[in-house]
Amino acid sequence: MKKRTFKRAFRDSLPIMAGYLALGIGYGVLLQSHGYSFWWAILMSVTMFAGSGQYAGVEFMASGASLLTTAFMTLIINCRHFFYGVSLLDKYRGTGIVKPYLIFGLTDETYSITATVKPGDDVNHRLYYFFLTALNHSYWITGCVLGAVLGMFLPFSSEGAGYAMTALFIVIMVEQWLDSKDHLPAILGAATTAVCLVIFGAQYFIVPSLFLIAVEMVVLRRRLDKTRDEVKKDD
Repeated sequence: MKKRTFKRAFRDSLPIMAGYLALGIGYGVLLQSHGYSFWWAILMSVTMFAGSGQYAGVEFMASGASLLTTAFMTLIINCRHFFYGVSLLDKYRGTGIVKPYLIFGLTDETYSITATVKPGDDVNHRLYYFFLTALNHSYWITGCVLGAVLGMFLPFSSEGAGYAMTALFIVIMVEQWLDSKDHLPAILGAATTAVCLVIFGAQYFIVPSLFLIAVEMVVLRRRLDKTRDEVKKDD
């Protein structure tokens, strides 16, 4: 069963591999363009494993931002994972010793697979989530290191590299919209963000919009779970 589980996780992770290698190379090139060696690429990708956080981290380091500013902005950038965690409470229950790594390795792309793919009864679900997370982590590390090494020997322009994660988020959002029959969470998120953008302005809308979305998801969780169960029955 372990071998079958690994094969299933590897198959499901192939689309992520293609994206992570490309995005990781872009990150490595960006890191190298700011004068940081590939050792930084290894250290940050192994210990952080946060695509958007790592892209932003390069700019923070290069600009000499304070530790407090860096920590706060990293929290803001990655607080979307609060929503991921709430929705995966049931799936990650009983994962035992690997749960801390699953929490650490939960990225947007890993979440998109975990939340939508049904592993099946012929695989070990705990091992499936672990293999999926570990494989995606290895792809990201490989891409980051490869990009940093290539940046040492080949001339690259890092202009526009920071937009790579934004583009990826848009693609994930579109795919989930097409795959899901319940669009209420997406509509609420977009509407809340738009309202906060108008009220607070472009510089300050992120924190209040994320807070309000979190409150909405908690308040409407039962309703959303009921809708999801009804969709599963229809399928």
